[in-house]
Amino acid sequence: MRRTSFEDMNCSIAQCLEAVGEWWTLLIIRDALFGITRFDDFRSRLGIARNVLTQRLEYLVAQGIMDRVPYQDNPVRYDYKLTEKGRSLWTVVNAMRQWGDTWAAPDGPPIEAVHKACGHTMTVRPVCSDCGEQLHGRDIQPILGPGARSADLLPARAE
Repeated sequence: MRRTSFEDMNCSIAQCLEAVGEWWTLLIIRDALFGITRFDDFRSRLGIARNVLTQRLEYLVAQGIMDRVPYQDNPVRYDYKLTEKGRSLWTVVNAMRQWGDTWAAPDGPPIEAVHKACGHTMTVRPVCSDCGEQLHGRDIQPILGPGARSADLLPARAE
């Protein structure tokens, strides 16, 4: 069953959900970030139905998140490779992994992300792009940006 579209909502989070918010989509992207590119490999790793995987991959290609690249002519078979737009979801996927490690993995993280250069387990840490200070939600003040179509985007704040 298809959910309501967020296509017309003036919100970057809603637009991200429009592109990658279906149940299987971020797991496909996770596996692509791990280097999986073949349809049958996605299917066997995820246990996803063939028709659902086909739909999700077609949608990811249409959204410019993945490219479909032929690797065999007869019959034609494809690799599904992340585009720059798809690879930029790395921080989203890792932030979700980190949240799951903290709140939904009582026996510890199933997978850890190790920085190849130094060999240490890394974590996603939001920092200010200007001063470098580590950020928390309470440190952020939302203001209208250049793409805002309405001042109603910001809720009235309780004093």
